Amino acid sequence: MSSLHKASCLCGAIQFEVENPGEIGHCHCVMCQKAHGAAYGTYVDVHRDQLRIVSGEDAIGRYESSPGIQRTFCKQCGSTLQFYREGAERQGLAAGLFDSELERQPRYEIWTSSSKSWANRDNLELTHETEPQPGEWTPNND
Repeated sequence: MSSLHKASCLCGAIQFEVENPGEIGHCHCVMCQKAHGAAYGTYVDVHRDQLRIVSGEDAIGRYESSPGIQRTFCKQCGSTLQFYREGAERQGLAAGLFDSELERQPRYEIWTSSSKSWANRDNLELTHETEPQPGEWTPNND
């Protein structure tokens, strides 16, 4: 049975359709940390033939982060999009782009020797359970 998911960047300029998204994993390499501005990048494994760019292809920027490795991003809002090796059948699509919940949990973590010590979530105080509506939150309204 096929499952179709929609995905988009922050500003909505780029829209994807993904059929049968695969495994989810966290990558702790320094390049993913820099590309995501976070402790790790979380990607969904997607077959090249099951990813369709619905709109915004002209808004996709590309960066060769190492020989033969492409990382894509939205030229308008800066969202991290894809990670792929040129000519490969499979690629990583940033998990945060999916507009619907994926019915699975991450299965693996890689390059954990580069993990950030401050990324541990154990014993953190929960301060905001739900996210605000647009315009409701400002940095000073704790």
